[in-house]
Amino acid sequence: MTKAEIVSEISAKTGLDKVQVMAVVESFMDEVRIALTSNENVYLRGFGSFVVKQRAEKVARNISKNVTITIPAHSIPSFKPAKTFMESVKNKK
Repeated sequence: MTKAEIVSEISAKTGLDKVQVMAVVESFMDEVRIALTSNENVYLRGFGSFVVKQRAEKVARNISKNVTITIPAHSIPSFKPAKTFMESVKNKK
């Protein structure tokens, strides 16, 4: 499902203009992005959590050049679904 499809579905269910719904969806994504770049987690009860995970420094190999490289420690965004969300997907409800 794409962002445009999500906007269309929400617009149909709420009766709001697609332009308004798109503004809300864009604002939501911006707020999540801002929170994660500020190292803050976002918790949505019943849906899941957007969290920042820390990756340790590691040594990797560039196979084409046959050299080892060091990948520095870094942060990555991650999504962890809520238990009720996981159960509903598992049971296809």
